[in-house]
Amino acid sequence: MSAPAVTASPRTHEDKLNRLAEVAVRVGLGLQAGQELLMTASLDALPLARRITEQAYRAGASLVTTLFSDDEATLMRYHFAPDESFDRAANWLYDGMAAAFKSGAARLAIAGGNPALLANEDPAKVSRANRAVSQAYRPALELITRHSINWTIVASATPAWAASVFPNDAPDAALAKLWDAIFETTRIDGDDPVAAWKAHDAGLHKRAERLNEKRYAALQYRGPGTDFRLGLADDHLWLGGGTTAGNGLYCIPNMPTEEVFTTPHKDRADGTVTATKPLSHQGTMIEGIQVRFENGRIVEARASRGQEVLQKLIDTDEGARHLGEVALVPHSSPIAASGMIFLNTLFDENAASHIALGQSYCSCLRDGDKLTPEQLAAKGANDSLIHVDWMIGSGNLDIDGITATDVAEPLMRQGEWV
Repeated sequence: MSAPAVTASPRTHEDKLNRLAEVAVRVGLGLQAGQELLMTASLDALPLARRITEQAYRAGASLVTTLFSDDEATLMRYHFAPDESFDRAANWLYDGMAAAFKSGAARLAIAGGNPALLANEDPAKVSRANRAVSQAYRPALELITRHSINWTIVASATPAWAASVFPNDAPDAALAKLWDAIFETTRIDGDDPVAAWKAHDAGLHKRAERLNEKRYAALQYRGPGTDFRLGLADDHLWLGGGTTAGNGLYCIPNMPTEEVFTTPHKDRADGTVTATKPLSHQGTMIEGIQVRFENGRIVEARASRGQEVLQKLIDTDEGARHLGEVALVPHSSPIAASGMIFLNTLFDENAASHIALGQSYCSCLRDGDKLTPEQLAAKGANDSLIHVDWMIGSGNLDIDGITATDVAEPLMRQGEWV
C-alpha cells in the first residue's frame, strides 16, 4: 500500500520575510561575524528591519544600528520650516556614518519610500535640501562608490509605494501584490534562495567577463528617440552581480540585480537619449526625459513632467551633466517580464538598460581603488555629488559594441543579447 503524497504547505508572508532578511544579510551583505551593521529604513519598513536585525545577530554581528526616517516628518519640514532650513543637513550624522564605515561597519539600506512624497512641494526647496544632504553625505558615499566596504540595498513594500504602483487596488491588495513582486524578483520564492542567487551571480559574472574580453571602446544606441554614442573610460572594467569589497568581504550591492555595468568616459557622450520609464527621484516623479549630449556634457534636457526638478538635478554641479555609469540589462529580465513599473530605481533599473548621471564607481576601472582623484579623472571617470540612474532600454533598443578600430559589432538587438 503506497503512502499518501505529502503536499508542502504554502509559505506564509512571515516565512518569506524571514527568507528575504536572511538572503539580504548572508548573500547580499556578506556580513562577517564580529562586524557592525549600519542600516537605514523608513518606519513603514519596520517589520523587515527587525527581521534583518535578527538575521544579522544570528550571523554574528557585534552591533546593529538602524536610522529610521518618517515621511510625515519630512513633509513637516517643507510645510513649517524656515527657508534657511533647506540649505542645512545633519552633518554630524553623516560624519558619524562615514566614521562607522571607516571603522569597519557594513551598510544596508532598505528602499521603499513614497515615489511621489514631494511631488507637491517647491522644487527649489527640494533641490536645495538634496544638495545639502549630498554634500554632507559625500565622505560616506565615497567609501561606498569605491566599494571600500560591503553594502547592499533591499526593498520593503510600503503602503504609499504600493498605492503608487497599484492605484486601482484596495490598499491591502496593493500591498500584498507589491510584496509578491518583491519576493519573486529577489528570488525568495524558490526552494533554495541562496543557491538561486549564487547561480544568478555566476551568470552575471560570465557576461561581464565576455564584455571585458571584447574591450569595446564605445557603445552605439539606436531606438525610438535615441541615437547615441557613448565612449567607455580608459581601462574600464565591466562588473555584474557581486564584488569583493576593499575590506575583503564579498557582497552583492543590489537585490535584485540583473545588470552588467561599467564606467563611461565623461567626455565621450554624443547624441540624443530618451528615457523609457519614469524616474522617481527623492520623492518626485520625472517623466518623458530626453537629453542631448555633446562631448560628454548635457546641452539640452527636457521632460514631459518634472522639467524643473530635472533641470535642478543636472545643475547640482558640473559632474551632474556628465555620465558616471552605463549598464546593460536584457529586456527579458524577470523585472521587465513582470510588466510592472515599480517607480523605484532599485527595480526599474534592472528592467532596462540604463545610464547614470553623476559620480562614477572607481571599482569599474583597473586598480581604480588605488588611483587618486586626478588619476581617475584622467581615465575619464566622472566626479559629482549625485549618482542618479535612469532607464533607456526597451524591446526596441539596438546596441552595438564599437571596437578600438571603429568596427561595429551587434551587442543587443530589440533589447536582447546577441
